[in-house]
Amino acid sequence: MGEYRPNVAALMVNGNGRLLICERLLNPGAWQFPQGGVDEGEAPDDAVLREVEEEIGLQSGDYKIEKILGGYRYDFPPEAQLGMSSRKARFVGQEQTYYLCRVKEDAPEVNLMQEPREFSRAKWIFPEEFRLDWLPAFKKETYRAVLRDFFGVEIQG
Repeated sequence: MGEYRPNVAALMVNGNGRLLICERLLNPGAWQFPQGGVDEGEAPDDAVLREVEEEIGLQSGDYKIEKILGGYRYDFPPEAQLGMSSRKARFVGQEQTYYLCRVKEDAPEVNLMQEPREFSRAKWIFPEEFRLDWLPAFKKETYRAVLRDFFGVEIQG
């Protein structure tokens, strides 16, 4: 069995109970949560703060982490590994830690114009509005589990 790349993901929830999803810039129609790999020697708690800032421009003071659950895994399909960097390609998949982050009322708007830019659009949805057909097949079970574990929502599809 191969090694899983440590990864963190942020479930950003606003005051209306809506969840932030972002459309990948290079993969139109694919929506996901802000997320990214944990760097060598970096703590997951630090990685999620960095990824949120790098991808959507929010600082650690703009939100409060309310819940953390880990151990979510998915395997990369063979076709996904073809386009990966050599640093990422040595892993068989990702093991994710999810952070439920409550965005503060006075937080600035999400800013996708970060460098390098990862997302083309963002929208706030209720968790039960998430659709599994926005995801590649290999991520569907993980997202189904995350939405159930954090929001008590059963996503079909």
